[in-house]
Amino acid sequence: MANRVLIITGNSDDATTLEDVLDRAQDGPFLIEWVTSLAQALQRLESHRKEPIDAIMVDLDLPDSQGLATFDQLFVLASSIPILTLSTLENDQQTWDAIQRGAQGCLSKGHFNSYLVPQSLRNIIQRKAVEEALFVEKARASLTLNSISDAVISTDLQGNVDYLNSAAEHMTGWQLDKAHGLPIDSVMHLVNDKSREAVANPIVKVLQHLESKLLAAGTILIRRDGSESAIEDSAAPIHDSAGRLKGAVMVFHDMTAAHAMTEKMAHLAQHDALTNLPNRALLNDRINQAIALAERRSSHLAVLFLDLDNFKHINDSLGHGVGDQLLQAVALRLSDCVRSSDTVSRLGGDEFVVLLSESHSADDAARTAEKILSVLAMSHTIGQQQLHITSSIGISTYPNDATDAEGLIKNADTAMYLAKEEGRNNYQFFRQEMNVHAVERQLIEAHLRTAMENSEFILHYQPKIDLHSGRITSAEALIRWQHPAWGMILPARFIPVAEACGLIVPLGRWVLLQACAQAKRWENCGYALDSVAVNISALEFRRKDFVDSVESALRVTGLKPNNLQLEITESVLMRDAQTSATILQQLKTLGVQLAVDDFGTGYSSLSYLNQFPIDVLKIDRSFVQDIHNSNGIIVSAVIAMGNSLKQRVIAEGIEETAQLEFLRSHHCSEGQGFLFSHPVSADQFANLLRSGISSPINTLYQTTGTLG
Repeated sequence: MANRVLIITGNSDDATTLEDVLDRAQDGPFLIEWVTSLAQALQRLESHRKEPIDAIMVDLDLPDSQGLATFDQLFVLASSIPILTLSTLENDQQTWDAIQRGAQGCLSKGHFNSYLVPQSLRNIIQRKAVEEALFVEKARASLTLNSISDAVISTDLQGNVDYLNSAAEHMTGWQLDKAHGLPIDSVMHLVNDKSREAVANPIVKVLQHLESKLLAAGTILIRRDGSESAIEDSAAPIHDSAGRLKGAVMVFHDMTAAHAMTEKMAHLAQHDALTNLPNRALLNDRINQAIALAERRSSHLAVLFLDLDNFKHINDSLGHGVGDQLLQAVALRLSDCVRSSDTVSRLGGDEFVVLLSESHSADDAARTAEKILSVLAMSHTIGQQQLHITSSIGISTYPNDATDAEGLIKNADTAMYLAKEEGRNNYQFFRQEMNVHAVERQLIEAHLRTAMENSEFILHYQPKIDLHSGRITSAEALIRWQHPAWGMILPARFIPVAEACGLIVPLGRWVLLQACAQAKRWENCGYALDSVAVNISALEFRRKDFVDSVESALRVTGLKPNNLQLEITESVLMRDAQTSATILQQLKTLGVQLAVDDFGTGYSSLSYLNQFPIDVLKIDRSFVQDIHNSNGIIVSAVIAMGNSLKQRVIAEGIEETAQLEFLRSHHCSEGQGFLFSHPVSADQFANLLRSGISSPINTLYQTTGTLG
């Protein structure tokens, strides 16, 4: 490729000689441009980008400019173009000064005709191109090194610092101009994160062994200001083109954030995100450690499995946000109930497990359980809400109940279910016979999940009787499970399981729909009933769409609202009296009848009766069974109170004529029980409606007379 050469001289002979020698050169070709003044040269250089100049040959004595001023003006515009001066022996100093300012060389006048001129010109052009390429490469490398996040430090053969990039300056606290020439150990102070002993710099090892080295794990860099960072690095030797060792380079980066993230991830892997309590994985590990220690010491330990009673109602009625805050509050209270050597863990949902690692006896576990029950029963303030909860606790012990973590947790869980069945808000110790019960529960739950699909449920109906006329006034719908292999299963056996596994809601809605449909069929057949009664579970009652589901059942079946009676237990209503009052009012607006079931069992709720739009009070069977003793006073008081509040009073569990006579004499409105009829099928109930209640009831009315 031809090189374009600009000759600047006012001497035409010099110009002609140079043109001639370059035209004949074997190192060409060269394209020659000749100008006679600095002004012409500067004008030409303005168009350099369009037609690039590869070299300049300039006489420093021009018509319009002399000496070094000529060179300086050229260099401003052409610093990247190699410049040769044309000189005489008289101006050698001037030539030398030009070279010092950036000239690439000089040609002596009188030697322009030499074959060496084009060779020298070609060499200068090539050398300048290499210099420019090296400059660009160096600039690119510097920009790259200062742009990366990794720190880079290089040293000479003696291990003295000769380069730091920006990241290295930041991480060490040393600027390059301050660190240059210092030993690497002075700029990088390294210690072990555990022992705090000094760590040898890998660069020193590289210079000794001539091979790459990695920094030992757990190394800390102490910055110039004393602050610290965990680092990882590698160091390697630097060789020249001949393979000679010239120094070493280290590349390292800050691992502080990565280590913190690793620790955070490890923590999250072993802890519950909501409560920050140990999760199941960490709990299992700690139980196994406690077991190993107990085995060596021949000591005991206890595991408490805790479940919050009716926690789902809070989530359903107040939202999961409130529920989460309550779980966090529970976690704090549980932690305050145990020693620092114990472990409080959350398994998920509202289930917690407490490991008492040094429980000396069953009494120790019992005292802790009692403390937990008492502390959790205290009011919880969540936002503007005052919440009251209870818990059920199951306890298993090592080595009596199990010898591994899985067995201890499983058996404590089994005991917790017994605590639920025993009325909640209590604790139970595991007993081996519970395993049979637990297996049965699991088996029932498994079959429950397919029973509805297979239409295995049926409804029986127990009549309610006007105690003064003997007339059947209404029916209470009672579910039965007609299992293809197990036969008829009563609700006491499967309803608690349905409540525990969440199937009670769809099951309750099925009962509601079927009972309304059956009452409508009786109505169409001419059998007039005041109402059909349906029992409502706590889970159903607290659901946000419960009122809508009642309205839907009435609409689908065509049953009039006043022919539907909903029975809700006293305990459910009193769990949150204010919310209950709101729901009851919504139901009352629909027009349905409302009854308080199991009235008088466990709650002092008489003061709330005026707040609830109640139509019926049902006296619990436990009072009726012992009606001739002290309970008779309670029964008569409830009847009198109900009559004064214009509420019908129904006594359940009537099995003896003496009980019937007592209730009639105290003006109880209605009753139900085996004395009148067991729960029967829909067809059998229709027969009762046709024929009425038979002897011995008729005999009783004939003997005593009917009170109209």
